[in-house]
Amino acid sequence: MFGVPGDFTLQLNHMLDQQPGLFVGTSDEQGAGFAADAYARLRGIGVVLVTWGVGGLKLVNSTAQAWAESVPVVVIAGSPGLAEREGDPLLHHKVKDFDTQMRVMQDVTEYAGHLDDPGTAPRIIAEAFATARRESRPVYLEVPRDVVGLPCGPLPEVPDPPDAEPDPEVLAACLDDVQRELAGAGHPAIISGVLVARLGLQAQLDALARATGYPVAETLLGKSSVGSDDPWFEGVYAGAISSDQQVRDLIDGADRVLVLGAYISDLNTGLFTTDIDRADTIISHQKITYVGVRGYDGVGVTHLVRGLVDRLGAPVPDRQPVPRERPAFTPAVGTPLGATALFQALRSRLGPGHTIIAEAGDSLFGSADLRPEESGFLATAYYASLGYAVPAALGAGLARPDRRPVVIVGDGAFQMTGLELGGMARVGVNPVVVVINNDGYATERPMMEGAFNDIPRMRYAMFPEALGSGTGVRVDTEDAFVAALDDALADTSQLRLVEAVTPRDDISPQLRQLTTELGKRVKKG
Repeated sequence: MFGVPGDFTLQLNHMLDQQPGLFVGTSDEQGAGFAADAYARLRGIGVVLVTWGVGGLKLVNSTAQAWAESVPVVVIAGSPGLAEREGDPLLHHKVKDFDTQMRVMQDVTEYAGHLDDPGTAPRIIAEAFATARRESRPVYLEVPRDVVGLPCGPLPEVPDPPDAEPDPEVLAACLDDVQRELAGAGHPAIISGVLVARLGLQAQLDALARATGYPVAETLLGKSSVGSDDPWFEGVYAGAISSDQQVRDLIDGADRVLVLGAYISDLNTGLFTTDIDRADTIISHQKITYVGVRGYDGVGVTHLVRGLVDRLGAPVPDRQPVPRERPAFTPAVGTPLGATALFQALRSRLGPGHTIIAEAGDSLFGSADLRPEESGFLATAYYASLGYAVPAALGAGLARPDRRPVVIVGDGAFQMTGLELGGMARVGVNPVVVVINNDGYATERPMMEGAFNDIPRMRYAMFPEALGSGTGVRVDTEDAFVAALDDALADTSQLRLVEAVTPRDDISPQLRQLTTELGKRVKKG
């Protein structure tokens, strides 16, 4: 449970203190929301606890991101007591009325409940958690402080809704249609999306790929939804901004594409530059599957993948792919560090044993070729909120203590949430943080230059000293960066921060292509 205490949560915090380590405090509420988001991506559910008003409304952004990217986060807010609301007084943190925050959170969650009655509270709690897991979306619970500690009955069992499983005849017709389309294809391929990871379908996808021999690519948002070391894995596909032309040719040249749980968003598709004919595409979302223009309502990606695996009689393997050899990178001594060399160095050194967390912007696009292990890559490649990566390292480190968080973040995003590094050491999380210092918002500059893209210049390598935890170093050449990165990865005992200085106009080819197109739209108004 991540959060920041306030007077409306103090009784809850006191109760949680009876189980040391359950509540993990952060520097800011949004940081708590991002940490819970990362924890949920890796462990299936995350929880954040904050106070009402000034705390809960700070969570709107992180909760909206969780909804947009299908992350099951439970948001809990302590609120004013029922008794002290009588007469509608002007209590601190209040906006409009006592239900304002509830209405706001209803718009960015799948379920919202008010725990104001001991008789109904157990069922509301159970329904909230069941909804978060089943729908892979955030939910919201509000707890008045004067009901905390009241006795109530046991948590009830909440069965899945009767329509959770599709109609057998509809499922059979869908599977028949999909198999017929794929059987008639000469060059079929699979695109794996984020829901493959959220819904735990990696092993079933592995079985499907092995049984059919179909090559598999993944989207940016779905990166590491499958294991990058699997023999059938080809790389990341993002339309015209795909970093690997071979992957783009493979998918664009397929005569049938099976799209599993992928968001057809602008960033995922290179601003909708995919060369895929909808009539030749099978797209399976969470609750519906389209075979060309034919829709099968209620047949979601889980039902489709499992149904195909069952029909093929494909064994679901134990997930233990053999790691591929990482590409070598030899730095040029004394050569100024640029974006291409930086990401080549990262690719040559990161992989199994790491959870790679890439911030939105060039940290994400430049990381497209990194090869993490399955579920070893976290990024906000759709909602794309800046400030996610650093606090996400806290959640990722606690969710998967067997893998060290490695954060790739730009200087602008680091300034938003970098202070969240301060509390990580006390809970045993010691990330490696690469801060790309290119003197401002490098994602925005190619679209429209202006002083508004400038940010305060800071000495990022000195942050660990200011925090009283860890070690930082500033580098600006290829050889110095590689030496600093190797040293940081070898030292697991503390936070290691590498400030990597690159030219302000030097960005990855993928981001350059994306911002060129986005810039045309921006300038049109």
